[in-house]
Amino acid sequence: MSKREQMSRPLFLGPRIKRLRRELGLTQQAMAQDLAISPSYVALIERNQRPLTADLLLRLARTYKLDMSELAADERDDYAQRLTLMLKDQIFAEIDLTSLEIADIATSFPGVAEAMLRLNGAYAREQQALAGLREGTGADPATDAVGETRRFIARAGNHFPALDARGAALADEIARGAGPVEWLRKQGIRVRFLPGDVMMGALRRYDRHGEQLQIDDALPEAARQWQIALHIAYTAMRADMAALVRGETFASATAAQLVRRTLAGYGAASILMPLGDFARAAEARAYDIDTLAGMFGVDFERAAHRLTTLQGVPFFFLRVDAAGNVSKRVDGAGFPFAAHGGGCPLWNVHRTFAAPHAVHTQWLELPDGQRFFSVARAVTHGGSAYDRPTVTRAIALVCAAEHAPRLVYAQADTPPAPTPIGMTCRLCHRAQCTARAEPPLGREILPDDYRRAAAPFAFADG
Repeated sequence: MSKREQMSRPLFLGPRIKRLRRELGLTQQAMAQDLAISPSYVALIERNQRPLTADLLLRLARTYKLDMSELAADERDDYAQRLTLMLKDQIFAEIDLTSLEIADIATSFPGVAEAMLRLNGAYAREQQALAGLREGTGADPATDAVGETRRFIARAGNHFPALDARGAALADEIARGAGPVEWLRKQGIRVRFLPGDVMMGALRRYDRHGEQLQIDDALPEAARQWQIALHIAYTAMRADMAALVRGETFASATAAQLVRRTLAGYGAASILMPLGDFARAAEARAYDIDTLAGMFGVDFERAAHRLTTLQGVPFFFLRVDAAGNVSKRVDGAGFPFAAHGGGCPLWNVHRTFAAPHAVHTQWLELPDGQRFFSVARAVTHGGSAYDRPTVTRAIALVCAAEHAPRLVYAQADTPPAPTPIGMTCRLCHRAQCTARAEPPLGREILPDDYRRAAAPFAFADG
């Protein structure tokens, strides 16, 4: 199709306009007021029952400071091509769909086309992951965005000097400018704290049209400051973050977004906890996480995570829920949990949920004789209003035994005997472990017709 024909066609961009409105955190009523049209007209546009006129397209671009060429790009040809490719899968072999029918779906029902493509993408990723498991290769790199993000962070040693330097400079500017709210005001951005119903479920939202940074007013003070610091990191550190990923090739857009999110979090931490100040305080206070959190106005988790970025004691960091799902992990200290996954029930990180907010310490010994020291505590997020759900997770910070005396938690005269643990039952060969859930790989189980030991399984020698 010629460019002139494309320009003359009416623009039906309903799904894109709806997605834009939601990204901006706007209701149809609010967008209608911004664009000087009726809410019903916004609804018709989003349902592709009205085209987007050139005048309205221009108004959208000006009001929300968007790139008009990107907004006006027609998705219909792209949808048709992607649907055609999708329908070549053998699963659709008996369905006779003509190119005209495919084009009609793409043109008249772009929302349906997008839904079909998403379902097919999810199906393809699951098939690839299943094939990888059957072949013993694990998750396919193209589908493991979290793993790809962790590998990116691990290659850098979870240390980004450019972000630390920029964060320290910004922290100094902010301190001299009477705090982050005033600093943002001088950048032309007003900070407003608004009720949850106005925020529509968002903790932080940037209104580009009104130049407002909106924060949920029910958040605790530490969480408010973190959200403000995140916005500053996303904006003031944009070039620094872009430089760090320049030349990187990620297997998916999701991985690229997760890396960007991780770098923004690192940037926010470098603003609230400047590296030099935080490192000196950590050494002076013997790595007391609660004390450091209070000194820098952050919560326990943020302070513990920041400790992994220092070049002092090497730490392994883990965040896990009561069901055992790992939602954050920073590899370090030579702790092999990162390599093998899983978890040992003898590690007391899993018992912190019974005594939340208490710090639990433990000396650990792996089957190969390596010893580590663990500090764990359960933390709760959410619940800032009566009807809001809370999420409780366990945080663990682990270091090698030789570094433990530098920590306030391990400064007893005589440390207790270490707890023998394994990283996962399938890789642990401790025959007498009564907490075992399944036998280890490569060991034959003895029959228990006449004898049953306290351990769940008895193994043959060799």
